[in-house]
Amino acid sequence: MQRQHALTLWDSPFINFRDFAFPDGEGHGYRWVDIKRFHLPGDPPDDRGLLAALIAHPEFRDTYDGAGTWTEPRHGQWWSDRITPAVYESLDALAAAAVIRSWAANGAATPVGLDTRLTTDVYTPIRNATSRYLLGELPEDARHDYGPIHIEFHELVLIDRRMGVLTLLVAADD
Repeated sequence: MQRQHALTLWDSPFINFRDFAFPDGEGHGYRWVDIKRFHLPGDPPDDRGLLAALIAHPEFRDTYDGAGTWTEPRHGQWWSDRITPAVYESLDALAAAAVIRSWAANGAATPVGLDTRLTTDVYTPIRNATSRYLLGELPEDARHDYGPIHIEFHELVLIDRRMGVLTLLVAADD
């Protein structure tokens, strides 16, 4: 019998760029970061096992369009049943932070308050994670019937075994 490694949802902070004053008044570009943090099980499996547990979790079925989680197998703009642990690419802290920094800046300076929030909720967890994964490319036929719904969509999974936390970071704009 296969042993289940359940993740327990801890919290789900949300960073909406509209909440910060950009110098041009519209620099936010309808960008946001959705963060879902999970407690690891008492005897966590290897990283690929944790990625499988995340993909199987009901909170993973989120289209990030404001509708919340679905019973249908959707994740972002993809069918979630087309996403496997093998699709996630391992990367180091600098590369993971660069994915978010280049997207967040979008060619312009970010407000100090937003920088502070990103440092606390995104860059520090990236740096402290024991491993980091980026959702890789999926084939075009993996898009669900109303995807793509985002202009850009960046997904990182951070595993921090020291703190016993797995973090799903989705940075997107719509």
